[in-house]
Amino acid sequence: MTETRLQDLRIERGPAAKTKRRTRPWWVKWVILLGIVGVLAFLFRGKLAEMALPVVKVERVTERSASAVAAATGASANGYIVARTRAALSADTPGRIVELNVSEGSVVKKGDVVARLFADEYAAAVRRAAADVSVAERGVEVAAANVASARSELDTLRANVNAARADIASAKASLDLAQLTFDRAVKLLENGVDTADRRDRAQRDLLDAQAMAQGAAARFESAEKSLAQGESRLAASETGVPEARARVVAAQASRDLAQATLDKTAVRAPFDGVVVLKDAEVGEVVSPNSQGGSNARGSVVTMVDFATLEVQAEVPETSLGSVSVGAEARIYLDAYPEKFYPGRVDRIWPTANRTKATVEVRVTFAERDDRLRPEMGVRVVFASMPSDAIPSGKSADSASGQSGASGSSGSAATAREASLPPEARILVPLDCIVRTDGRPAVFLHESGIVRRREVTLGVERANKVVVLSGLSAGEEVVREPALELKDGTRVRVEKPGS
Repeated sequence: MTETRLQDLRIERGPAAKTKRRTRPWWVKWVILLGIVGVLAFLFRGKLAEMALPVVKVERVTERSASAVAAATGASANGYIVARTRAALSADTPGRIVELNVSEGSVVKKGDVVARLFADEYAAAVRRAAADVSVAERGVEVAAANVASARSELDTLRANVNAARADIASAKASLDLAQLTFDRAVKLLENGVDTADRRDRAQRDLLDAQAMAQGAAARFESAEKSLAQGESRLAASETGVPEARARVVAAQASRDLAQATLDKTAVRAPFDGVVVLKDAEVGEVVSPNSQGGSNARGSVVTMVDFATLEVQAEVPETSLGSVSVGAEARIYLDAYPEKFYPGRVDRIWPTANRTKATVEVRVTFAERDDRLRPEMGVRVVFASMPSDAIPSGKSADSASGQSGASGSSGSAATAREASLPPEARILVPLDCIVRTDGRPAVFLHESGIVRRREVTLGVERANKVVVLSGLSAGEEVVREPALELKDGTRVRVEKPGS
């Protein structure tokens, strides 16, 4: 039984077996194979047709900011807005702040009181000095009155001297008369003509006249001495007037010194400007000589004059040849890059920064508005042609109006670059441009078909070209279009990485 089963399982290899296996026609398998190929070709007919199309690379057009377009087509540099006139205000004397009248953004005029320090003791010193001035002025008045009194007294003394001199003359005349009368009486008595009694009366009158003459002489001497003393008093009084006036000057100087010290406690604005930073608050102590380790503040506020705002730009040495003093420039704010501010190169630093390989350039604003703030980041594009050759465009006064790294720039601008219109926003690679009869055009990709469109070109630089008209943001342009491409050609877009 086992042998019978093994025989059933044996494979026949003889002619009978071969005849048995060829039960199907040979062509059937080819029909099946062709059928499968046909089905696959029908199912993938789109893919096969697409693989036969020309392959193109496309790039989507984006609208750039005016500053980006300008920077790509001209010598440019990044920088910051700075104020030429800037001051950190502090009191000239140490003290504690008791009054602060401003905050960040406050607009102040020259001479306005920004802050006050504690000043009671200084005010008291001013009042005392003012009182000293009043006392000194009264001293001048007293000295002047003394001079007037001395002069009046001197006049009286001179009158007394004159009166005494007149008395002497009168006494001398009386004495001469008495002497003559006595001499006559003596002679008459000797001749027996007159009596002794008359002689005695004449002698008495002579003695009286002599006494009166001596009295008049004494009074004259006393009047002269009094006059000399009066003259001395007048001289002394006149000397006291300049001294009193000198005391007034000294008192006034002391008062002015006290007032100046008091004024130092008031922090005043040195120019018209805007407060940009508060460095101290009420109650804090400030000192003009404050050191880094001191607890006292060095300044109260920092203010700038917005009328002196300008741009500080770091221009690479390789681009310095495109920048000249007086040349026009366009200033784009990083915060508002759509509009430019016209400016002019004001000065170029005489030294370079060896670390950055840059040279500092200052650019002034030809127009300003309330958008400008110190330390804002900007992009400056320099024009290398005369200002009268640059056409006017939309500038910053048509706008209502922080980043930025120093040292970044483009290279030299050409006359054509200087006339770049500010409204240009499209920048495409140069290899997108084709020319037919000298007319520039691009191929646009639209749903697998390319369309040829003529464009107006602007500045070419660094393998980029500005498209002034003919393209819009969002459209796809063909990169490096093949010569066989025509308007309406179906194409296949190259996938990234293929």
